[in-house]
Amino acid sequence: MTERLSTGDPAPDFTLVDSTGTSVSLHDLRGQRVILYFYPAAGTPGCTKQACDFRDSLDHLKSEGFTVLGVSPDKPAKLAKFVAAQALTFPLLSDEDKSVLTAYGAYGEKKLYGKTVVGVIRSTFVIDRKGTIELAQYGVKATGHVAKLRRDLGLD
Repeated sequence: MTERLSTGDPAPDFTLVDSTGTSVSLHDLRGQRVILYFYPAAGTPGCTKQACDFRDSLDHLKSEGFTVLGVSPDKPAKLAKFVAAQALTFPLLSDEDKSVLTAYGAYGEKKLYGKTVVGVIRSTFVIDRKGTIELAQYGVKATGHVAKLRRDLGLD
C-alpha cells in the first residue's frame, strides 16, 4: 500500500509537462494555494464530469486565490485532445511514469467493482502558500466532488 499524505505534511515537489508540452513545477507556485487533483484517465465519463466541474468552478476558485492542476498518467497528446474537447481552462499534467501519483499516495491498490486492482486512486490535495498539505482527500467520487470540496474549504 502506498503511504498516504495528511494535513501538515510537506507537499512532494514535482515538475511535469502539461497538454501543451510546457513544464509546470509545484515549487514555482509557492505563494499560491493549489488544488491538485489526480484522476485515472482523460476522456472517461467520471473524469470528464470531474474536469468539467473544476472548469465550471474555476472563476470562483481563482477569485479565492486557488490554482487548479489535474494530473493523470495520460500522455500529453491525449491530454491536449481532452482539453480541447471539454474546453478546459486549467493545466492538465502528464505523469506517465506515475512517480508523482505514487509520491502523493494516489496510485496503488483500490477496489473497482468489488475487485482489488492497482491503479490511480482519485484524490485531491489542497496545498497552502508554503507548500504544505492543507487538505488531503482520497477515494473521492467524481460526481459532486468539486461542490463538496468548495463546501469543505468554506467557499459556498
